[in-house]
Amino acid sequence: MAASVLRAAALEKTYPPLGANAEGLNLFRDLSLEVAAGEMVAIVGESGAGKSSLLHLLAALDRPTAGDVWCADTNVTRLTTKQAAAYRNRDIGYVWQFHYLLPEFTALENIAMPLLARGLPHKQALAAAAKWLGRVGLADRADHRSGELSGGEQQRVSLARALVTDPKLLLADEPTGDLDTATADAVFTLIQRLHRENSLASVLVTHNLDFASRCDRVLRLRGGELCPG
Repeated sequence: MAASVLRAAALEKTYPPLGANAEGLNLFRDLSLEVAAGEMVAIVGESGAGKSSLLHLLAALDRPTAGDVWCADTNVTRLTTKQAAAYRNRDIGYVWQFHYLLPEFTALENIAMPLLARGLPHKQALAAAAKWLGRVGLADRADHRSGELSGGEQQRVSLARALVTDPKLLLADEPTGDLDTATADAVFTLIQRLHRENSLASVLVTHNLDFASRCDRVLRLRGGELCPG
């Protein structure tokens, strides 16, 4: 059995009340999750169930009220802000529903950004980015800025940017949500291929039940708990 890359245990997340007469929101209670290397897990559930919030906890973008998140040997919940940023740059590839490309930079430069942020020399960072542009089928679009790319191309660049750092874990939050049906299918198929080729542990949040069914496991987030979907 493949080693566990991601492990969340007894997670709770409570948000304080927003007004004098309001009640706090207990989003998760005793939530656990384990994902092995090479495994792709889909998380589905109604809007507002907390799917994106869960990914934020796994990526150390937010802290749980209780419980722990482990990525390999790193206890993510114990990291300082600076350590959490290094963890995201080193161990996680994150793909959002919106691509968040920097419009003033080219596709090649956008992909290189995480490597430049970790201090890799400019020439090496661009060479790695060029390799990944080829892997997502956009070698001929290196000098195009985001406004010159289609929605599907923008999301491919976003995926290459997420994986250029050679992470252990891929987190994807509705990565095809803004795309038309044919483009969404092509992007999801690409995510599957790169997941396999890089032996990633992947967690994909999606409303698309067809895409979810093509993952190794489907979990439904309901009532603050994960259960088989």
